[in-house]
Formats: sequence, C-alpha cells, structure tokens
Amino acid sequence: MTSTTSAVPVPSTDEEIDLANFVGTVIDHKWLIGIISGIFLLVSVGYAFLAQPVYEADSMVQVEQSVPDMPGLSDMTETLGASSAEATTEISIITSRTIIGGAAAYCNMFIQVTPHQFPLFGNFISRHNAPDKPGTVSPAWLGIDRDGWGGEKLDIEALSVPDGLLNTYLMLIAEDDGKYTLWEPSIIPFVPWTMLLHGKVGEVDTGNGVTMKVRKMLANPGMRFDVLRPSDLEEINALQLIIVGDETGKDSGVIAMTYDDPDPQLAIDFLNKLDDLYVKQNVDMNSEQAAQSLIFVKQQLPEVRQALDKATAALNSYQNGAGSVDITMQTKNLLDQEVAIETSIEQLREQQADTERRFTPDHPAYKSLMQQIGLLQAQKNQIDKQVGTLPDTQQELLKLSRDVTVSDTTYTSLLAQAQQLDIARAGTVGNVRVVDTATVDITSPVKPKKPLVIIGGTFLGVFLAVSFVFVRKTLRPGIEDPADIESVGIPVYASIPVSAVETSMLRGKKHAREDGQQHLLMVSAPDDKATEALRSLRTSLHFARMEAKNNILMISGPSPNAGKTFISANLAAAVAQGGQRVLVLDGDLRLGSLHKIIGGKPEGGLSDLISGQIDLAQATRAVANMENLHFIARGKAPPNPSELLMTARFTALLERLQPLYDLIIIDTPPILAVTDAAVIGNHAGTNLLVVRFGFNQLREVALAKQRFEQNGVEIKGAIFNAVEHRHSGYSSYGYYDYRATKAT
Repeated sequence: MTSTTSAVPVPSTDEEIDLANFVGTVIDHKWLIGIISGIFLLVSVGYAFLAQPVYEADSMVQVEQSVPDMPGLSDMTETLGASSAEATTEISIITSRTIIGGAAAYCNMFIQVTPHQFPLFGNFISRHNAPDKPGTVSPAWLGIDRDGWGGEKLDIEALSVPDGLLNTYLMLIAEDDGKYTLWEPSIIPFVPWTMLLHGKVGEVDTGNGVTMKVRKMLANPGMRFDVLRPSDLEEINALQLIIVGDETGKDSGVIAMTYDDPDPQLAIDFLNKLDDLYVKQNVDMNSEQAAQSLIFVKQQLPEVRQALDKATAALNSYQNGAGSVDITMQTKNLLDQEVAIETSIEQLREQQADTERRFTPDHPAYKSLMQQIGLLQAQKNQIDKQVGTLPDTQQELLKLSRDVTVSDTTYTSLLAQAQQLDIARAGTVGNVRVVDTATVDITSPVKPKKPLVIIGGTFLGVFLAVSFVFVRKTLRPGIEDPADIESVGIPVYASIPVSAVETSMLRGKKHAREDGQQHLLMVSAPDDKATEALRSLRTSLHFARMEAKNNILMISGPSPNAGKTFISANLAAAVAQGGQRVLVLDGDLRLGSLHKIIGGKPEGGLSDLISGQIDLAQATRAVANMENLHFIARGKAPPNPSELLMTARFTALLERLQPLYDLIIIDTPPILAVTDAAVIGNHAGTNLLVVRFGFNQLREVALAKQRFEQNGVEIKGAIFNAVEHRHSGYSSYGYYDYRATKAT
C-alpha cells in the first residue's frame, strides 16, 4: 500500500491555468521581487534628486508669407510669383552648421570645462553649497581639495590643441596665485601623466603644441577640471541633435525653438544668438538679391540710353526732311497703344534676362514670363496690321515716334529702378523676425522629471525582477508537483513540508551541526508539520514493507543536498518512537554527515567495522533520549569505499544485524555521484529515493531511477522533501496543522 498526494482536478481553460501560474509564481517570490524593486526605487529616487537638472530655453520666430515689398523689386516679385517659405526649409536653415557653429563660437561652446566632483553626491553638494561671499569658493570637505564643493569656475577664453588632442580630456590643476598646470592624463594605469603647459590666469600660455588663455579661475589649490576641446564638426553635430524646431501650426509660419542645457544662462544666450544669426542671414540674402538686381539694371542703362539717342536722331532727321508733318488722331491712338505694349514687352525682356540667371527654362516662373511676353506680342501684331492701313508718311512717323517714346520710358524707368535698388540694398529687411526672445523657467527643469523617473525606475525594477524569477525557473525547472515524479514511474510515499524550525536553526550558522550534539527534529519539534509528515511516512512504510525480502531500508537521492540524511535520521526516530527497535547506518563512507544530526563523531563507525578494526559492540551507539534507536556512524573515510561495501564482510554484517532490529535504515550517497547506493540497494528489501522540492529536476529523477535499474535495484517509492507552499502549481502539503492547544 502506498500513499500518494495528487491535486484535485479543477476544470479550467489553458489561459486560466497560465494566468494562475503566473500570479502564483509572482506571489511565491514576492520577497525577491520586492527587494529588487525596492533597490530600483531607491536608485530612482536618488537619481531624481541628485542628478544635475537640465533647463529648457525656448524662443519663437515668424517667417512671413512673402518678402516685404522693396523699391525696385516689387514688380519683379509679383511677376515671378514669389511663394512663402516652407517651415521645414526654414527649420533646416536655422539648424544648419553655419548658424549653429556661429552661435556655438559666440558662446564659447567649443571649449568644454567640467569640475571634478565627489562621486555620486558631489554634484548635489556643489549645487547646494554656495560660498559665503560672491567670487569665492566653498572650502574642501574632509580635506579632499581635488574635488569641487561649491562656487568653482573656470572660464577659458581660447584653447588651441593639436589634432591628436582633439576630443581628448585634459586635466587642469589649479595652483596658488592664479597659476595652473595642464596635463594629458595617461589611460594606462601607473603610467605618468604628461604636463602640457604651466600658465597663469589672464596670460596666453603655450607648450607642447597647446595654446591656452584662461580668463577667470575660481578654485581651491589642487582643484581639478576636465578640459575638452572637441572638433568643431562633432560639437555642431551634437548640438543639432539637441536643438528642436517645430512649426506651431499648419502653414502658420511661426517656428518654436527649444534648447536644453544644465546652465540656464548659457541656454538663453545660445538660443538668442541662434535666432539673431538666422535673422541676419535672411536679411543678407535679400540684400544680396537687391545688389544683384542693381548690377543688372546698371548694365542695361547704357544700352537703353544709346537706343534712345538713336531713335531721337532718326525722328528729327525724318521731320527735317519731310517738313512739318502732324500725327492724326487715329495715328495718335495707335501710337499710345503700341507704346504701352512695347514698354511692357521691354520690361518683361529685362526680367527674362534676370530670370534666366536664376532659373532653368522649365521653371514655372520662367514659363509664366514667356507666356506673358507671347500675349503682348500677339496684341502688338494686331496693332501692326492696323498701322499697315495708314498712309506711308503716317506709318513712318508713328514708327519713329514709338521708338523714341518706348526708349525714353524704358530709360526713365531704369533710372528710377536703379535709385530704388540702391536704397533697397542699403536698407533691406528680411521676411523673418523674432517674436519671443529666449527665456528659461529656472523653477521647473525639464530633466530629470522626478515623478516619471521614480515611477519608471520602479516599474523597470519590477519587470526585471519578474523576468529574473521566470528565467531562473525556466533555466532550472525544479520539481514542484509530485505528479511529475509519478510520471516517471515512481510513486510518492509522502510529501515532507519544509520545516521553519530546521530552517531558522541553520540560517546563518554554517557549522551549526558540528558541535557533536543531537539535532533531531522529531525530538526538538515534535509538533512541527514536518514531523507529522514523517509519522505519516512511517505508517505508509509499515504497509509497504509487508512484502519486502528483509527489514533493511535504503534511502538515497539523485544528487547532493536533496535531504536524504535529514529524512534517514528523523524517520528512524519516528519509527523508534512507535515502539520498534531501529538501527540507522551512515552508508556514505565518503562524506557521511548522519552523526551531525544524531550526535557524536564520525570515527569508530561502519568503515572501521567492515575492515575489522573494531567490533559491533564498539561501533553501535545508543541515541540519547531515544530508547529504541541505535546508530552506526560512517567511520574513517577509506580510500576504496565502493570496494569495501562489496566485500563479504559487509554482507555478513547486514545478515548479523537483521535479527537484532525491527528496521535497519541505511543512509547512502547520491546515486548520480557514486555507485555506493547501488551496491547497498542490492542488500535492501526496500529502496526509497529522496527528491527535494524546487531543487531536483525531473531528468535527474529519471536518470537516478535508470541508474538503479541498471544495477538491479528497484526503487519502491519517492519521498518529496522540503515542500514549500506555492500559489502556483502544487501548493498543498497534504497535512493540516492539527495540534493540541492549552485550555483557557
């Protein structure tokens, strides 16, 4: 008869089982998850309050829909159909290398200085430990003068380094009287640093290819600063990633600019300079356009003047030769129309020449211009047909008068345009303006966002802790359900719950059982749940051994630390308390530790008895406080334990002991470690395997069973040891806390 423990089947879907196992596993490891999450919470809180705050400067610029009218350019702008600039294009211009580089140079951002500070807390202390007087520094704490403790400042006006030292951190060490030394630290431990120069504040100092001028330095003697001269391109690229420009509304033309920096004043200065350079660049571009148009107009003036003089001379010559000739009313009307059209065509021809310099013939502006010229040319052709019906005298007079009038109008227009363009070139305004200059809210840094950091860090800790629990469970899937053991063909005789008394006694006491005293749980905690389970195992074994060939019980395990020695000693005590004579032998001749639980020393035991060094009476010990229990320790560790157990003397010893006791329990080494258990198992009538909850894996149990069967040993059953309460999987011990209570 065997006693097995199985869970009651409950109808449930796979999803419900998975969710229950997940929640149960989390609850089972709540302390581990809580500790890890708590650590992350503390780190997050520390970072949120100790990290250096970062402030955001913001400004706003407006890009107008069209370039403001400039004298001399209005007609051309209207003709070419000027369009508004797209915000994306303007943002690209604002964040271009030219503009960012100019702003960075103005703010001296190509030289980066960082004071040395005490690890973790130094930055926080430095920010909140302001010096008593302006222009001074706080004294060093604990004599650590190499770090800054408040008020330190190093303002480097100029720094030039060889290419090999670009993007290399240099070390500046402050000295007395405004002096300093600049070093190149060695990246190899114990290799001396290289001193680059020795200088003084306010002076230009040169050494080893480095030129440096320090404008101002506030520091205790011995204070250290990290100095970095990055390459211009690398610094500009880094700034391009930080600066953010975004159009505030669709097609609004209003661009909001933001820049983050730990120094709020630097953030304001940099962003204001960035906006100023952008506005200046826009004005310069429009001024350049006016200057180019002025050059073109001045080039046309001599040609138009020459054409006007030629037309005037031809008209005077004709009138002198033909005498006094008057223009009729009809001719006058045709002349006015033709002059207006011809003047427009000439103006468009001038714009065509300017447009050809800026656009290809396929550009829409150029095509629109040519289309207008074509329409005016068609109107001119119609008037020319009407002119052809006039008398020859009137035709010639109209032609000459038209040439004079058109040339005079064009020349006058060009003169006026030249004057207007000259004025426009000197006083050009752009189509962008700064709406809001840069400002910073120093009471509300954008980084770190304390609530977000704390919440995010805590959730990260919970996630990593839960992931660690499930990964560990997946990588080492220890058995937590007796049904798994039974799946390999080994019935489970009993489930022994983990003992709180046993655990508390061993916690933090590595050598707690090496005092030679008795540590039987059956004696020290008779009401413990584990002892009740051992009594149940005693009952199960009573019926299981009815068909056994002898009264020898072997107890082994798949691997070390399964708890077989604990089971052997306390099961022997439980059977002895039931009135039977019991002998427990330590069959682990290598590392047997049964004496640590029952008491005494390992010498004078089984190995000495088999080898004939002592007799049975000397080897057998009575167990204190246990009338029916006797014990034989392992003895001295022999060089050949397996061979010793295979001798006829060991067989004869077991035959001699069997009539003297009702039950003989032999604690053996783990079967997967050595073969001793298989040797002893052939002598035993009943063989049990101890499997530890959450420790031994199913493949270990299967391999142990296979190893025993290969040696002709049948495993009668298993003892599920150190079972813990679980909210997932197998969670029932099969025992209730049923003990006597004192009457009140």
